[in-house]
Amino acid sequence: MRRVAILVLGLMVAGWTWADDTPNLHVTPGSYRVGLSKAKICSIKWGKDERHATVAMKKQVFALYGYTGNDDPKCVPAGKRHCEIDHLISRELGGADEVINLWPQAYGTSPWNAVLKDKLENRLHKEMCARHITLKQAREMLVNDWRDAYKRYYGDP
Repeated sequence: MRRVAILVLGLMVAGWTWADDTPNLHVTPGSYRVGLSKAKICSIKWGKDERHATVAMKKQVFALYGYTGNDDPKCVPAGKRHCEIDHLISRELGGADEVINLWPQAYGTSPWNAVLKDKLENRLHKEMCARHITLKQAREMLVNDWRDAYKRYYGDP
């Protein structure tokens, strides 16, 4: 009886959680576009290039994480934005538009959220293109725990 009560309590608490600060690496191990050189990465106008993460892929990622979609309660809103389907290895570091590189990240969680990760991704791209870090190092910072890299460049949020 006690085990059942603990399980029920655990499931109730799990229902109260928000989108995670970091992805589940068993579901989202990350991937990058093979053959995309550092020079090419540094020459692309990111944000103006074509994205290939489809609506179907985004729905699949939400489902893999147990979310109903962008309006799921775990997607804590910040204004009109709730969750983004984020790239673990960012596109501006050659991250692939593949389900294994995508995860839901909330905008309105505190202290960590999608806005801070986006800021870090831009910084890592600049650091890599300026040859302060390697492409491999930049990617590893995102996969290992992007929050540590954020603290390194910006301090605690």
